[in-house]
Amino acid sequence: MSIHNHREDLRRVTLAFPEADISRASLLFLSALFLSTDMAKLRPKAESQGKGPDGGYGWVLVGALFVSTSLVFGLMRSLGIFFVEFVQYFDESAQAISWISSTGLAAQQFFSPLGAALCNAYDTRWVVMTGGCLAALGLILASQATCLVHLYLTMGVISGLGWGLVFTPMVATVMANFTRRRTLALGLAFSSIGLSSFAFNPLFQLLVELYTWRGALLILGGLSLNIVPCGALIGPQRRSKAPAKVVSESGVSCASFLQRASSYLELPLLFERPYITYTLAISLLNVGYFVPYFHLVAHSRQVGFSEYQAAFVMSAAGATDILGRIASGWFSDLGHFRLIHLLSVWTTLAGVFIMLLPVSSLSGSYAALMVISLLYGFCSGALTSLVFAVVPMIVGVERMMGALGLLQLIESGAGLLGAPLSGLLKDITGDYTASFMVAGGFVVLGTLTMVTLPHYFSLKDPPPPKSLSPKDPDKGAELKQMHSSPSDMNDLTGEVTNSRLPEDTYS
Repeated sequence: MSIHNHREDLRRVTLAFPEADISRASLLFLSALFLSTDMAKLRPKAESQGKGPDGGYGWVLVGALFVSTSLVFGLMRSLGIFFVEFVQYFDESAQAISWISSTGLAAQQFFSPLGAALCNAYDTRWVVMTGGCLAALGLILASQATCLVHLYLTMGVISGLGWGLVFTPMVATVMANFTRRRTLALGLAFSSIGLSSFAFNPLFQLLVELYTWRGALLILGGLSLNIVPCGALIGPQRRSKAPAKVVSESGVSCASFLQRASSYLELPLLFERPYITYTLAISLLNVGYFVPYFHLVAHSRQVGFSEYQAAFVMSAAGATDILGRIASGWFSDLGHFRLIHLLSVWTTLAGVFIMLLPVSSLSGSYAALMVISLLYGFCSGALTSLVFAVVPMIVGVERMMGALGLLQLIESGAGLLGAPLSGLLKDITGDYTASFMVAGGFVVLGTLTMVTLPHYFSLKDPPPPKSLSPKDPDKGAELKQMHSSPSDMNDLTGEVTNSRLPEDTYS
């Protein structure tokens, strides 16, 4: 019910008693009575809009994220199978070959803000579907590569662009549909990465033996097309017409374009200390996080284990990765500890186990290597969903899409550095011991950076930040309810109070 309707109610009351001496105090009392009654009716509906449904169609989106992440990060984690094949075929150094997977990871993270901006401007569904096509195209073209540059451009840039248009929009869509079970939903969806790692490593090894690496990449391109129907499951979204109105009034200019781009990309976040600190911590984590997935297979074969034994190490780590994601999501949603504290614990353990990977294999014990790999897989899976679940705690839900995109962009440099640095250390030292030690050190350094976050040592989460300038008023009830305060109610009451009734009311 609008304020105009409140005035009409007051008009009918006063016209019904034209001779009555209705004082201003009486009018204010009646106005407050109508307003409080109406707000009481609207409050349950608004509050329900401010939270995700925690079920229903949201679980369908969790399934879509489950499949799409398996075809992005699950596939990316299993590229270590091709590492040895590329070294033998192109006769290049480990450092040069490492740039293939690093370029793909960095491109996925670098283009994530583009995916977030396109989703803010257009329909998320079409953005994700386009990304699925590009991911498949890059792998199909890579199957025809004749030099490393071709692999850099196809598996690296083109597929990386497609992955960037898929991952962040899908994650933000799922997070927007859950509140109380958000971490569990992400844990279930991200468990596909571990499951696919468990299945893809021996599968890719078999495909390489049957069809060579070219035929295997061609098949992977066909598998990646399954991302397209996952994107089609995202419902159409309403978009605000405010940007179009600004252009029509002010004309197309550089200033208006930059203003809209900044709004879609959420660039003001780059000037907020908590967000920058958290992004730096995740970037340091990202330097070492993917190194075992790129080089553990090669390390296992170097120390004397067979091809299938080396592949099974990563498969076993992928199995505990699944358990870690689900267990971490369930335990985090219990609310016994702050998410940032749980993330710090899992990150520290993951870094320690990365440093222990080469130590466990020095004696040639396959069992020792397997145990450490299982522990690393559990911790690396447990921290993944928490990395994303902490973001709305820092920036708020309404800026989550842009915040995730910028986070992926900034950490892309770290992801680009990790595998080549590991390969360089291997070329210098002759084995992967120094590579894993340095990688684990970066992960632990990321934990130490998290400690500098504001309110880190508090036992309770600080209140969510308020958005200074929401760019989309049609996002509506969620923003208003999440950041409403008593002053907002006073402003609304004051608008009714300060609005004079027409003079004929008093006649």
